[in-house]
Amino acid sequence: MNIEITNLNKKFTDFALQDISINIPKGKIVGLIGENGAGKTTLIKCILNVMHKDSGNVKLFDQEYQDSLKEDIGIIFDDSFINESFNIMDLNLIMKNIFKKWDSRLFFKYIKSFKIPKNKEIRKLSTGMKKKVEIAAAISRHPKVLILDEPTSGLDPVMRSEILDMFSEFVENEECSILLSTHITSDLEHIADEIIFISNGKLIFDAPLNEIKESFIVLELTEEEYQNFNKEEIIRLKKNRLDYQVLINKKHMKEEYQAYIHNLTTLDDIMLLYIRGTSCAV
Repeated sequence: MNIEITNLNKKFTDFALQDISINIPKGKIVGLIGENGAGKTTLIKCILNVMHKDSGNVKLFDQEYQDSLKEDIGIIFDDSFINESFNIMDLNLIMKNIFKKWDSRLFFKYIKSFKIPKNKEIRKLSTGMKKKVEIAAAISRHPKVLILDEPTSGLDPVMRSEILDMFSEFVENEECSILLSTHITSDLEHIADEIIFISNGKLIFDAPLNEIKESFIVLELTEEEYQNFNKEEIIRLKKNRLDYQVLINKKHMKEEYQAYIHNLTTLDDIMLLYIRGTSCAV
């Protein structure tokens, strides 16, 4: 495992990350989802030892965190870590002097591919170009793990697609892995191998994406259909103005339920029902 977390707890005055146990395997892209304030950024900060945990264990590459491991961890937060008065040539020189495994050839390959001007101050680049520079810089260090917090936020679909391709290429050698925290769950449906879902500081599930897609389905029911529905099959329920949305396990799917399917079930649907829905009292 590149990251192994066991029984992690972190308590604040009005919030607590509770008993989180997850793994980030080699060669995998793992999506981290949950509502604002769910604990995603807190979890990432505990992994990076930026925030002190109250209890539990965090191992990176089978060992406790230590500063020497920074070489093997690439980090992208929502706020840029790059001094925007630099240009690409400045950035390359600085990174080459900081990181032992810095790969100028790979960095300039990305810069050329993205058509980013080398002598223009980074502050004068578009939001999308700035994000590409950050990600290119993180990958060009040849880390074993990328930890990304909202890396594609605010980008158009074309730029997001290009960046997702970079992530897929990064894990191709099956030694590297990515922990990708994002609200854009449609991105994860394209590239993620596994999904970690946290809500209100608690782990809801940690499972392969294909397993999640094979396990859950959302049905839309009228009042009459809901009243006649077998409530024991409902995992989560949300009552809307005109209908009910219910989350069930696909193993309970029956032929007559086909009429209740109006759209493909997405990660957004599942997350919404867990967060805003309720359990169904039978």
